[in-house]
Amino acid sequence: MGFIDILLFPVYIFLFHLVFAYSRKKIKDPKLKFYHKYAFWVKIFASFCMTIFNVYISPGDSTNLYYIEGHNLARHILADADNIQWLFKTGKEYPVELIKLSGNTGYFGSESNVIIIKLVAIFSFLSFGRYIIINLFFSMLALSGIWKLFLFFYDSYPHLHKHLSMAILFLPTVVFWSSGALKDPVCMAMLGWFTYSMYKGFYKKKDVMLCTGVAIVSTLVLFTVKPYILFAYIPFFLLYLFLINMGLIKNYFVKFFAFVVIGGLSMLGFVSMSSVLQEEMGNLSLDNLAGTVESHQSNFAAMANRAESSFSLGVEFDGTMGSLAAVAPAAINATLFRPYIWESKKISTLLSSLESLTLMIFFLYVLFKVGIFKFFGIILKDPMVMFCFFFAILFALFVGATTLNFGTLVRYKIPCMPFFTIALILIYQKGAKQKTKTTVAVTEEKLVTT
Repeated sequence: MGFIDILLFPVYIFLFHLVFAYSRKKIKDPKLKFYHKYAFWVKIFASFCMTIFNVYISPGDSTNLYYIEGHNLARHILADADNIQWLFKTGKEYPVELIKLSGNTGYFGSESNVIIIKLVAIFSFLSFGRYIIINLFFSMLALSGIWKLFLFFYDSYPHLHKHLSMAILFLPTVVFWSSGALKDPVCMAMLGWFTYSMYKGFYKKKDVMLCTGVAIVSTLVLFTVKPYILFAYIPFFLLYLFLINMGLIKNYFVKFFAFVVIGGLSMLGFVSMSSVLQEEMGNLSLDNLAGTVESHQSNFAAMANRAESSFSLGVEFDGTMGSLAAVAPAAINATLFRPYIWESKKISTLLSSLESLTLMIFFLYVLFKVGIFKFFGIILKDPMVMFCFFFAILFALFVGATTLNFGTLVRYKIPCMPFFTIALILIYQKGAKQKTKTTVAVTEEKLVTT
């Protein structure tokens, strides 16, 4: 990072400020305007910190793969316009002679890597190829989706705006790891856009065609970058949409008929989709899931001697679904509450450990304050809580069981963190409200008897 980067960074901040300030004028709610403004500046700061981290503290995929190869592709396109074709072809078709570092050749076999390289190439044309500006573009892309995710929850719980902002807009690990040239900002952006467009189009019944288009694009991008997010997310989110739409139907016969028809179509669609995707997804299919987890565990274990941040779940795993169930508690705990402070050996994991400790304390507080039975009762009764909680748990299981390195875990887990936090917030709020109603009822009963 040199003088030109320092010179250009404020210029691009100003340009993005104009864009976001213009969009902010369309927001009528003063609370939303407030959060929109501060979320923007937090992401600006985070993109700067991400640049410093990747350049000077811990260089990784962002600098050694995505930026180098993406910027290199942009240079090839500028040198020969015919090379623009590689923006529209698969990584397997990409010419080896155009790859800058021979060690990156294998990464072009995965479209999840290639799509980020292509995005970096596109952003390079808009940023003079400066890494800090490219990070800024990724950060703003992530913010667009994260903001939509915030709007989705705010629409249902406007009175919890402070809690929701902390869980979505200002959660440290989410803010930081979604602010650079990585897969994570793209995933957070697409997850937010998918959620909001589906909610607006199929519950609010507004701009149905546009929302359908946005949902399809978001799904395709997520499927390319990190398909396991979709597999964990879609079943519970669609169940949520189904349940809240059922609540709009007043006639019990129509409601039962709709339940049977939609449920049957959903099962048929799921079976059809599974058969189509089985060949595409290979080791991510349900039958091979346990084997996939075992393979990932073996890979991380093999690197344990070379990576200071590697850890063990402390549970033997033999590749069967039964042992996957046995490893589940440790895997979920690792994703949501680790690394512990004494396990942190780097700045990045230390910050994550403080957040994990705070989340663990909050989880235990809610669990004992509300009560174990009422805790799970609220989850099963409320569609939103059910959706958030079960997605977070399923996602935490897969990520925790396959990622035995804290440096990677703190980045991979960010899609589920806002949802788990929001689930706890809603459980606490609903539990407190139930206690208040019970107390009032008891008081009124005593007054009547006296």
